[in-house]
Amino acid sequence: MDSIANMIVVIKNGYLARKDEIVLPFSRFRFEVAKALEKAGFVAKVTKSEGTIKVDLLYSENRKPRITEIKKVSKQGLRLYTKSKNIRPVKGGRGMTIISTSQGVMTQKEAQKKNLGGEVICRVW
Repeated sequence: MDSIANMIVVIKNGYLARKDEIVLPFSRFRFEVAKALEKAGFVAKVTKSEGTIKVDLLYSENRKPRITEIKKVSKQGLRLYTKSKNIRPVKGGRGMTIISTSQGVMTQKEAQKKNLGGEVICRVW
């Protein structure tokens, strides 16, 4: 079972059900991906407690979800790697790509600033 794919589905379903928060089992990699989403402003707050990650979901006016779509790019059967110069903007710059690099999980902008490539985890818009 792919834990990141499961995390993406839980986040997507949390927004569809208009929940205020979701709870995920803790793993360091999931926590880093959630922190990247928080840094980019797609979720309100990410905290870890005993064995869980609590993600507060963010809505704009009229309870419109902050995340319209989140898609897993690199899958267990087919990993997708890219160089920093090949990272393209998502939805004309309104979205972002999360990349796992040798220096940790980061957004596309951080990876391009540091000139790092890596595994493309997901795209969010």
